[in-house]
Amino acid sequence: MADSKTETETEKQQNDVVANGLSSMVSTLMKDYDSKAEDALRSQHYLSSSLDRLTRELDQLLEDAPVPFIVQYAGKVSSVRKRVSTLNSLLKSIHRRLDNMDRMLSQSQTILHDVTDIRLRVYRDSKIALD
Repeated sequence: MADSKTETETEKQQNDVVANGLSSMVSTLMKDYDSKAEDALRSQHYLSSSLDRLTRELDQLLEDAPVPFIVQYAGKVSSVRKRVSTLNSLLKSIHRRLDNMDRMLSQSQTILHDVTDIRLRVYRDSKIALD
């Protein structure tokens, strides 16, 4: 009986080590991806602000001198602005998904510990019943 208790405790410790290792590894990856996503989001925001400023300046130029060449570039800038806005929305969506994955990982770690405890209790109870 002492051996089964030791085996059970050893299994629990091994399961805890594996769970903590996996959690630590995935948590580190999530933090790295989250950091990169935030950097990309800041960069997109800066780009979007710059394009807005450029659009305002081009609008002012169009009002002052409606040259066909300026109109052509204003259309291109407007097109780029729309694409940046779309990418910005996509990055926000990815960021929300990463946050959800991080939250689910935290919850699953708690569940894994609970399941491990239940398995160990069942194993211990079955050993006691057999003895």
